[in-house]
Amino acid sequence: MNPEQLDFLAVGDIVTEPFIRLKDAQVHCAINNEDCTISMRFGDKIPYESVEVIPAVGNASNAAVAAARLGARSALVTDIGDDAVGEGDKARLTEESVGTEYIRVHAGMKSNYHYVLWYEDDRTILVKHEEYPYQFPMSAAAPKWMYLSSLADHSIPYHEEIERYLALHPETKLAFQPGTFQMKLGVEKLKGLYERSALFFCNKEEAERVLNLPAGTDIKSLLTALRELGPEAVIITDGAHGAHMYDGSSMSTVPMYPDPKPPYERTGAGDAFASTIAVALSLGKSMEEALLWGPINAMAVVQQVGAQKGLLSRDALEKLLADAPESYRVSPL
Repeated sequence: MNPEQLDFLAVGDIVTEPFIRLKDAQVHCAINNEDCTISMRFGDKIPYESVEVIPAVGNASNAAVAAARLGARSALVTDIGDDAVGEGDKARLTEESVGTEYIRVHAGMKSNYHYVLWYEDDRTILVKHEEYPYQFPMSAAAPKWMYLSSLADHSIPYHEEIERYLALHPETKLAFQPGTFQMKLGVEKLKGLYERSALFFCNKEEAERVLNLPAGTDIKSLLTALRELGPEAVIITDGAHGAHMYDGSSMSTVPMYPDPKPPYERTGAGDAFASTIAVALSLGKSMEEALLWGPINAMAVVQQVGAQKGLLSRDALEKLLADAPESYRVSPL
């Protein structure tokens, strides 16, 4: 890529995922239709329907691809092993016009490889993050936006490097969508990044987990408590109830964009939603416009297999926005 300023620099682990479509399984849920588990026969041979191997995914990689498809200048900071899996990840990003100059290749190490158990319209992912010796490219030119997401649980020193980089570049805005291990690290260990965030994203259940609050806490309380951790604006997704934003002065809500047909496979909807909002802001859109962009890309992703196939171009997204029903608008919460 040429030395022009990046609109969007994503930071986080990259992974290849085979999607294994199950046909002989059962899902059991609690009486509230939540806390579901999947079960299969133990000690037996279980037939599966199909498998599709999808390279270069993971929260940050999905975000970088979403940004590139929307016309933003995008790159990814990540780590791979010196194996065929890592080569495939890098090649895929190049195909998507995502900059790969900040990808570090580690001799003698494996690239991240997860397994997606796909049943009906949802999935369970078996994850293992390789323990790379993370090192942030401190000489990287400051992007308009940095998007930080999932990293392994040994990454506290790496987060501290990222925080130092951001202190050197106050002009860069941070969007923070914590992954599983980052939430387990707790707020205190990542306090500086919460305080530095221009945007913080999570879903309602994750908000309760981050804040150590009971299930069923009302959305306004969650928004208020998360913003007190330091972010300029907080956005919480809430399934069929849409998404909610608080920027310290007003609370807003946006509904889901209507699906043209039932979701096919739900992986990547959250990544598409969050990254699209950050990209819209990086391209000069207002917060209200950005909130309308996010659910459209999330809707498109769940119509396809995997987190990237359904990601939209800017023209396609704007056409869907123009064709949206009257009810699709941002309203006070």
